[in-house]
Amino acid sequence: MSFFVDNWILFFIAITSGAMLLWPMVGRGGGALSVGTAEAVRLINREKGVVIDVSEPAEYAAGHAAGARNVPLGKLDGAKELPTNKTLPVILICASGARSSRAAAQLRKAGHEKAVSLAGGIGAWREAGFPVDKSA
Repeated sequence: MSFFVDNWILFFIAITSGAMLLWPMVGRGGGALSVGTAEAVRLINREKGVVIDVSEPAEYAAGHAAGARNVPLGKLDGAKELPTNKTLPVILICASGARSSRAAAQLRKAGHEKAVSLAGGIGAWREAGFPVDKSA
């Protein structure tokens, strides 16, 4: 018992660092609504996933994932650009991943079973070396 008392600061640091490692997973609800770039490409190629960029039009024009459709977050409800087949994967992307996370939750509530956000947004897409289009 004296070992724990004498080294309480080390135990505190170990517990704190462990909690910090687990926090991102807990904060995203286990990560169920977000995917990395590799998983996003797998959904696009193997499951006919549709990429929806929820950025504003100016952000979209500055650079977006090649083949992505632009539907700003505020206009997502009932947008014609969304797939009518609600079992198809919908990969949502924005500048950082914050808006796309909200959009994924919104689409899941609307019945899109496989709506996911791209973790890291367009920055992660670029960093992975995937094609970026700068036309509107």
